[in-house]
Amino acid sequence: MRKDFISMATIKDIAQKASVSAATVSRILNQDDTLSVTDETKQRVLKVAQELNYTKHLKNTVEKSISIGIFQWYSVFQELEDPYYQAIRVGIEKYCADHNIHVVRAFQSDCNYPDTLKDLQGLICIGKFNKSQIKSFQKLNSNTIFVDMKTPKIYCDTINLDFQQAVTEALDYLYDLGHRKIAYLGGKEVLADNSVYFEERKDTFINFCQEHSIDHKSFIYEGDYSAESGYNMTKQMIADGDLPTAIFSASDPLAIGAMRALYENGYKIPDDISIIGFDDISVASFSNPPLTTIHTPAEFMGEYAAHYILLRTKEDSLEQQTPIRLTLPCNLVVRNSCAAPRKQS
Repeated sequence: MRKDFISMATIKDIAQKASVSAATVSRILNQDDTLSVTDETKQRVLKVAQELNYTKHLKNTVEKSISIGIFQWYSVFQELEDPYYQAIRVGIEKYCADHNIHVVRAFQSDCNYPDTLKDLQGLICIGKFNKSQIKSFQKLNSNTIFVDMKTPKIYCDTINLDFQQAVTEALDYLYDLGHRKIAYLGGKEVLADNSVYFEERKDTFINFCQEHSIDHKSFIYEGDYSAESGYNMTKQMIADGDLPTAIFSASDPLAIGAMRALYENGYKIPDDISIIGFDDISVASFSNPPLTTIHTPAEFMGEYAAHYILLRTKEDSLEQQTPIRLTLPCNLVVRNSCAAPRKQS
């Protein structure tokens, strides 16, 4: 009886006994070279797996298991600096670990990624891709879904966020507080063919300002989605000499960089200027003051992508005849970085 129980050990069992996450166990067992853990942790996980006879179980089930690929348009180093894309990838790996799905990772910076991703049961592409790339991935694997990308026309499977609703909710909040001078901090995302990806958050911001007769043309700043960029753009905004009463940032790192620039120049948040972020990364609630932001279900988006790919591999799955677009909602998280604008004396 005891022997049968041990042979059915799961990744979750190993994770619990080794005091690490299921995703970490999966990546160690799959010999993921990009995983940054100590040798001590690796050895502990492998020892626990051996104690629970997990390798024997794996051999008995490998023919029934599936393997899916994760392709990221970021390099491994860029991903380390972007909590949003990291959360999407973690969500995928968490789901795969829970369902004993083997994961193969590749990055756009890898010269041989087509060879790495061939002969898999599914493919999840994270990021922004042009039409040529989309077609090449679909040719490589018919069971492919693109995460965090919205095409003008639905011609591939995608999961994205409802940016229009999210930005409108954030701007409605600022407008109801009394703000009529609102700046936009955003970034430009350049595709492999050097074209610029359509930024729905910026487009929604412009439309909102036009509909509410808000002067915005001199308050749009674009760099990249980093804290450094937010810092530099806000310094430029201060140097321009006409500060808005509120800033909408298209990412939390942008907002955090902006907050630092404002503090360094003697401005208080939200007394002198309000600021809203986007993503609700873990450090947003620990900024000073805690950042009001849009919560994006990035990790769940990754989990759902993996779930969708798994469903497509089932024998009883529907024969897909048309591409789909899945759109997930976001919601405003009110903290302490926004207030009514100070009355001019």
